[in-house]
Amino acid sequence: MNFNYADRVLKPGYTSCLGCGEALAMRLVTQAAGKNCIFTNATGCSEIFTSRYPTSSWNAPWIHSLFENAAAVASGIYYALKAKGKLEGVNVIGTGGDGGTADIGLQCLSGAFERGDDLLYVCWDNEAYMNTSVQRSGLTPLDADTTTSPSGKASWGNDRPKKDLPMIVAAHGIAYVGVGSCGYYRELAAMVKRALAIRGPKFLQVHAVCPLGWKSDPAKSVEMARLAFETACYPLFEIIQGETKPHRPPKDGWKPVEEYLKPQGRFRHLFRAADGGRQILRVQALAAANIRKFYGDEAVPPFAKEAEAKLADAAKPSA
Repeated sequence: MNFNYADRVLKPGYTSCLGCGEALAMRLVTQAAGKNCIFTNATGCSEIFTSRYPTSSWNAPWIHSLFENAAAVASGIYYALKAKGKLEGVNVIGTGGDGGTADIGLQCLSGAFERGDDLLYVCWDNEAYMNTSVQRSGLTPLDADTTTSPSGKASWGNDRPKKDLPMIVAAHGIAYVGVGSCGYYRELAAMVKRALAIRGPKFLQVHAVCPLGWKSDPAKSVEMARLAFETACYPLFEIIQGETKPHRPPKDGWKPVEEYLKPQGRFRHLFRAADGGRQILRVQALAAANIRKFYGDEAVPPFAKEAEAKLADAAKPSA
């Protein structure tokens, strides 16, 4: 991919935090899509750090509207271009964070996909409402500490598993659903190209490390993103014309979830509490379910099956 500054869709000068995985993902996705696009942007980190008044980092047409309606605005652009006969060769791309997509923007997104509008929607999934002080969203993982799901004596943090947004979107019967990562940048660019080659509604969810909300080392954002996949905490895959194609398994095998959880401050409480080990077993069991879903039971490593067995034994009523 050519990253000549003059040719960049997202130019330098934006004000993202150090180590921002979302900024990296945005650079990769927009560059792969090219300048002949019209972007809509929900309120959130991506909108704030690229459009600080009176400047903008966008080197392509870009519209910011409300938190919840980036998909609806993208639909409006699509129909306007279609009515004017100017749709040929132009890609309409709606974007937003996990909160603006999976929660308050889900209705507009569902409507666009149900109508069959020819657009790509990209969700920057940093797993919380990071721009407004790290509140939990529907895509916040189990047991993560946020300002609205704080860990403490009465709670392990977020008490709900991550919403399966890709499968909710896939249920609309659209031709392309992809889940990528800022840590797998070569694959991410190729995913964008494949999506834009298809007519009709497309969806791409990109895992984007947030050092601020995750309380992780900004220098290790790509490493953290890769660990999310290598521990099966965040499966990567595509559903193209109804056929599911998972990302190739880690060449060195699946890793225990502790390797992903421990470097993040949002999971620190799991390692400090005397009974935190049982919660880690729950996370490991979720990871095992992800491996089984995309790669088969034989791919689940022994340590993951052992975690499942321990949880099952603990759930049995005592004599």
